[in-house]
Amino acid sequence: MPSLTSVVGAATAAFSAALVVAPRVLVGPTGMPDTAQTRALVRALGARDVAIGLAMLTAPDGRVRDLAAAARVLSDCADAAVLPSAVPDRGRAAALGASAAAWGALALAAALWDRRADR
Repeated sequence: MPSLTSVVGAATAAFSAALVVAPRVLVGPTGMPDTAQTRALVRALGARDVAIGLAMLTAPDGRVRDLAAAARVLSDCADAAVLPSAVPDRGRAAALGASAAAWGALALAAALWDRRADR
């Protein structure tokens, strides 16, 4: 049975790959301005998260997987703190921040669960 961290990593990589291919997946629902700069930023964030997700998916048990999960948690905390400022609508901004925080919380919970289960 795969570790929860690897499952979260696979989900991260899949969603993030969608952002690289089609940044409007995030731009549209958030109401961010649909500009070349915004799409480039979303693609960059997606590429970062594909790499982190693949690291979470493929890392061996122990310290390496913990570091991959920590990278995910810290990236999501930074996204939750910064990205909402790019969204003009307050409600959508709050939803974006909450979504980023939720992904980080999910990655943290998975890593902690795996540690407790000694996976």
